Amino acid sequence: MFEDLSGKCALVTGASSGLGAHFARLLAGRGVHVVLGARRREALQQLRDEIIGNAGKADIVTLDVSSKASVDAAFNELPAPLDIVVNNAGISGSATAMELSEGEWDSVIDTNLKGVFMVAQAAARHMRERSRGGAIVNIASIIGFRTAGSLSAYAASKAGAIHLTRSLALEWARFGIRVNALCPGYIETDINRDFFATPAGEAMVRRIPMRRLGKAGELDGALLLLASDAGSYITGASLAADGGHLVSSL
Repeated sequence: MFEDLSGKCALVTGASSGLGAHFARLLAGRGVHVVLGARRREALQQLRDEIIGNAGKADIVTLDVSSKASVDAAFNELPAPLDIVVNNAGISGSATAMELSEGEWDSVIDTNLKGVFMVAQAAARHMRERSRGGAIVNIASIIGFRTAGSLSAYAASKAGAIHLTRSLALEWARFGIRVNALCPGYIETDINRDFFATPAGEAMVRRIPMRRLGKAGELDGALLLLASDAGSYITGASLAADGGHLVSSL
């Protein structure tokens, strides 16, 4: 039901690498005109060329989600009315709570929470003005429900993003704008692959009920459900894709 999204237009933030680039490829492969947003324009250009080379449609906008001026400028450059926003841009930080600097705290919160709000707000205004409705998918994390060491700012930002998702869903349902959160568990990426091969990383994987890391492609069904008409009566939800991690015993 959600395999073909031809004619839709989607903005994907944090699209220069990782899950953002994966989601952009996923949507482009289903006929979506994808607008790639991130700070690293060169990486975006490479991904745009790849998508176009595979017969997809893609444009790029330089976007720093922590800057309102940058968000406003990006929305002024959109090539078509938006139907979907994947609010993916995020950073983690790694300092313990006692060592965490004010600057690192601000950077994480500004990107992961303030940035999510500013992009969602701009998208909702854009969608309302065009009377199109739409779907906003905020990429949160299971760390928004539970936590781990040295991630206090990240955990706070993702918990905030989850509750923000509910608040925005309540306010914007009347405009036909659905707002949901996708909450990945431990997903294998180029960045974390080496760590999860260490004894400490292997111990973390053993705590996942499925006893393995997730693959980026295992988020596809959840993302497409929340972004497409298949999820037309779903709003305010936080959908975990985590191999059962949230239901593991304490």
